[in-house]
Amino acid sequence: MRTVTAIVFLASVAPIAAAAEIELSFYGGTQSALSSDVTIRGDDEIPDADFSQDWEGRSFDAPIYYGLRATKWQSDTFGYGLDFTHNKIYPDGDVLPDGYDVLEFTDGLNILTVNAYRRWPDAFGELTPYVGGGVGVSIPHVEVTNGSSETFGYQYTGLAAAWLAGASYPISDQWAVFTEYKGTYSANSADLDTGGTLETDVVTNALNLGVSFSF
Repeated sequence: MRTVTAIVFLASVAPIAAAAEIELSFYGGTQSALSSDVTIRGDDEIPDADFSQDWEGRSFDAPIYYGLRATKWQSDTFGYGLDFTHNKIYPDGDVLPDGYDVLEFTDGLNILTVNAYRRWPDAFGELTPYVGGGVGVSIPHVEVTNGSSETFGYQYTGLAAAWLAGASYPISDQWAVFTEYKGTYSANSADLDTGGTLETDVVTNALNLGVSFSF
């Protein structure tokens, strides 16, 4: 799935990359998630449940938290593009409701958004601050196990949004490093293998470090 995601990402940005002033970015960092309400509507194997779940990110456990971004800068100050983030959420302290062995999105609470950006070149010498945000979709790897029911796979689960603010610093004519805060919101409605559903709206927060290549 990771290979497919990368291919889809690159294919999506190919029409953009035909023009000048393209910036390709890779980032990692530390990501967390707020607690969220979880609603499960099940069947005979998975009973209905409503509870609040605490989450943690474990950003450096495999598979690690990371992101990819392609931006077309239309001018010195305005740009737009695609942003893919491989978020993760685990039950905080592995504490789960009775009857559940697994409830997590650890091979990706994956968020793909179309973003717009505003930057301020030369505002602080060579340091360039920027802000951005956009909307898109949530494509997580859903992992839920309750008794004999086991859900394990990627799904499209709903709409998502992202927002960010940071600053970049050039280290050559084409390369730059950056640091930023990034948040995401995703409304997730996942299908369970026995026919039930799991719904939860998740907010993540991350501090990122990254590198960009412009051409």
